[in-house]
Amino acid sequence: MSTDYYTRLEQGRGPHPSTQILGSLARALRFDDDERDHLYILAGQAPPTRVGGDKHVGPGLMHLLTKLDDTPALVVTDLGEILAYNAMFDALSGGVPDYTGLDRFVVWRFFMDPTARRGFVEDDWDAMAHKHVADLRAVSARRSGEAEIVNLVQRLRAESEEFEKVWSEHRVAFKASAVKRFVHPDVGVVAVHCETLATQKEGQHLMVYSPLPGTDAREKFELLRVIGTQAFS
Repeated sequence: MSTDYYTRLEQGRGPHPSTQILGSLARALRFDDDERDHLYILAGQAPPTRVGGDKHVGPGLMHLLTKLDDTPALVVTDLGEILAYNAMFDALSGGVPDYTGLDRFVVWRFFMDPTARRGFVEDDWDAMAHKHVADLRAVSARRSGEAEIVNLVQRLRAESEEFEKVWSEHRVAFKASAVKRFVHPDVGVVAVHCETLATQKEGQHLMVYSPLPGTDAREKFELLRVIGTQAFS
């Protein structure tokens, strides 16, 4: 496939290539997902469905995480898989182990690892369980049939009675508070407001935690900042 062929295609003067040719061209030119989708649209074809989402966190977002040195923040997939986090989030959560496999997914650890939910106030556990399941069900509907999601849901339903019970309620929406109450081993309860922001990459979100007004969270953030600096140094 020549440069002239691509130029004519871009100018709308070329033939209408098949999706197979478009896929080969996108791979040969090492297009990212956005560039590939643009190519398909130029050729009058529907872009292919994006499977799984990009799990690479770009340098710009990593730089932003580093600059948020007084604010806990992390990057997650739409399935809640942790991709990156900063020193403040590591400090707030009491230290993030080097998770592998399904343990990288927040929803998996919440239902399968008792130590995970002990990092939050017990009165909030039921609401958190329903929110995790509702979010997972929503993603399952958008990405129906994808192996990663099917495996995660099947494993949870088979191995967690609590998850199976909540999943069987078939609730497609659950309005949960944006407030989270962490339980830190050194500073106690830290009440935060959670803001989830979309990024340029489909399926990736930036989660930012700020001190909840009217609580002592701001003072505890200062202590956590010291803890985070020491841990990441």
